Amino acid sequence: MVSDAHVDGIVWQTDNATINPTGNWQLLGAHDLLIQWIVVDDTAYIPNSGIPTAPHLPDWDRISHAPWAQNVILGLAGYQDEKRARADAAKLADISAAVARVPTPLHVTGYYFPVEIDPTWTNAPKLAEMLRKLPRPLWVTIYDRTNIGGKTLADWLASWLPSDVGVFFQDGCGVYARDPNVAREYLDALSSRLGKERVRVIAEAFRPGEHGDFRSATADELRKQLVAYQGYSVYLFDGPHYVSDSLTRELAPRAAARQ
Repeated sequence: MVSDAHVDGIVWQTDNATINPTGNWQLLGAHDLLIQWIVVDDTAYIPNSGIPTAPHLPDWDRISHAPWAQNVILGLAGYQDEKRARADAAKLADISAAVARVPTPLHVTGYYFPVEIDPTWTNAPKLAEMLRKLPRPLWVTIYDRTNIGGKTLADWLASWLPSDVGVFFQDGCGVYARDPNVAREYLDALSSRLGKERVRVIAEAFRPGEHGDFRSATADELRKQLVAYQGYSVYLFDGPHYVSDSLTRELAPRAAARQ
């Protein structure tokens, strides 16, 4: 029997299709949940926020007791459309600061501002002042579709990102931007420049499908990513959409057998 793959957390991109996330991701070792956002497209997925709510809300109390959600990094306010999110980043930061104060039953250990960053966004350094109004610990995501290299990316981030903000690096494997070994080089460069405690990795658990959509990565594809990132804190993007129970058990056969 092959050894079990390991992750520290899963990501959940909250939407109406996955309003009731279920899984056995704890078989992989997952104990952290990174929630992409609790407000998206001016719709709230939590009650009592003062923002119009989605037609159906997640059972936050149930989720708070899930073994894979012992610690939650709470994504705040975003837009699905990247251009809109970047154009309205200041507005989203204000909304985020407000909704971060809304109580939930979750064990929140950090916050995430869901306006994704890449080197082609020339106005990204303006985020620095916006991020100062958000609670800590605070995280952002960074990706690199232009393949400028880990050192150049790390130097650019270090030039403007507040030193108390952590980075989730999207590995790019889901869209074949790079292979896992190159993604590891990015992680090492980011860690060297920013400090390892500020760097975590999002392993993309999807691949392009046949019809312009996305499919789940296979167990073999995901294993290559997870092996390459050993020594870093790894989160799967995303559990409810792409990491089924059967895939989880294929990745962790020993833990599944014990269960």
